[in-house]
Amino acid sequence: MQNTGKNMSDRSKNPRILIVTPEVTYLPEGMGNLANNLYAKAGGLADVSAALISALFENGADVHVAIPDYRSIYDGKLPPLLRQQRSIIRKKMPEDRIHLAEDRAFFYLHNVYSSYEWENSKISLAFQREVINNIVPRVQPDLIHCNDWMTGLVPAMSRAMGIPCLFTIHNIFSVKKNLAEIEDRGIDAATFWNFLFYERMPHNYEETRDNNKVDFLSSGVFASHFVNTVSPTFLLEVVDGHHRFVADNLKNEFANKCQAGCATGILNAPDPSYRPETDDALFCQYDSKTQYKGKKANKKHLQMMLGLTEDENAPLFFWPSRLDTVQKGAQLLADILYSTVSKYWKDNLQIVFVANGEFENHFKQIVWQFNLHNHVSVCGFDEKLSRLAYGASDYILMPSAFEPCGLPQMIGAIYGSIPVVHDVGGLHDTVEHLNVKKHTGNGFAFKTYDANGLSWAIDQVMEFHKLSESQKNMEISRIMAESQKRFNHSVTAREYIKLYEKMLERPFVS
Repeated sequence: MQNTGKNMSDRSKNPRILIVTPEVTYLPEGMGNLANNLYAKAGGLADVSAALISALFENGADVHVAIPDYRSIYDGKLPPLLRQQRSIIRKKMPEDRIHLAEDRAFFYLHNVYSSYEWENSKISLAFQREVINNIVPRVQPDLIHCNDWMTGLVPAMSRAMGIPCLFTIHNIFSVKKNLAEIEDRGIDAATFWNFLFYERMPHNYEETRDNNKVDFLSSGVFASHFVNTVSPTFLLEVVDGHHRFVADNLKNEFANKCQAGCATGILNAPDPSYRPETDDALFCQYDSKTQYKGKKANKKHLQMMLGLTEDENAPLFFWPSRLDTVQKGAQLLADILYSTVSKYWKDNLQIVFVANGEFENHFKQIVWQFNLHNHVSVCGFDEKLSRLAYGASDYILMPSAFEPCGLPQMIGAIYGSIPVVHDVGGLHDTVEHLNVKKHTGNGFAFKTYDANGLSWAIDQVMEFHKLSESQKNMEISRIMAESQKRFNHSVTAREYIKLYEKMLERPFVS
């Protein structure tokens, strides 16, 4: 994968990689004239895509990226003068490696995804039409890397063409459309229809076209040469039927890929800007050696901002995830919020929420009803406040029911805020229960998903919190140093590069 300085046109030594993604953040300048202005982000996929593309490019790989031309989003990042000259900025140069799929379906969007499923389907089909009809023929890649359901039809085309294809699943979500609808959007699915995954077994193209829906996500898994999830444990959980929300057909396709040795898990990593020594959102920047004073200064500043009792020794818990009713475990904390704060009232236990979601008003009601304003603060999501909370808090709460990967537990560890998690999915892969005597582990994990399990974990936290300052500081500094080495995009990119090399070496049969 690395440029040796020899003939760059020798594709056997420097294969061309096309990464197809609906989200991305800033890319290296040398990739094209829009690199610094691309910022279409809805979640971790954008950061992972940008990091992987950047790492490949910096290592001399012949990497290209295909992404929708979200004109309204990208123009918002341009200076006023350049915004007026968008036609010049968007002009295609021979050396450009950024390929914008053009369609009015996403020209005027202000977010990557719509709140309406029908509109997201329309965006997906327009994007994939441009990739299949224009970008792939122009780039002529040796390997295609697709991401999530928005690109789920491309692996079938890739298999029909004999091009190795990796399909990465970041979120278990899909849509279904029949072939007639897909072809009506300009995609000639008749050329690869037999590599798609349908609601029922197709007998022939004609009888399938109008009344047998294609599952986009399952098609990506079924047709791709290799598939990966964003954590190893989540892959095993899907195959073992651990999660009810995963459809049987998807579980079976994952199982088939695993049995064939064509499935793996690769952990995501936080954005590299999450570093307490350089984070401008902090009141006081610090590193693993200066975290004791730095975190206390940030804590007092946050307490003053939010009206909490100002106490630099108070155990401060931070909730960074959305307050939904399904995944993140908000119900568990709601069930024990009052009893937990009351139990550790003399210790001045405090909890700060910086998140939005259905449970937000419910937590505010608990705070109001029991007059917990000095101990609990419920704030809507704000990027700067969230970063400050990482730097000010002692512990991160992530009692998720399921977690394909998760990033807050990694960010928390980097900032010296020890994660408290449900032992599942990506949380299992990134958080090991702390053992102070052996100087191992980086958090507190509970196995039984209920309020008692979370309560037990918080009790474990409080036992740790009451240790001597020297004992705690030794562990926190160790966790910070180890986490910076382990949770970064360089590590993630290396794993993907290894997988690319493995795929390009093995024989592919269409």
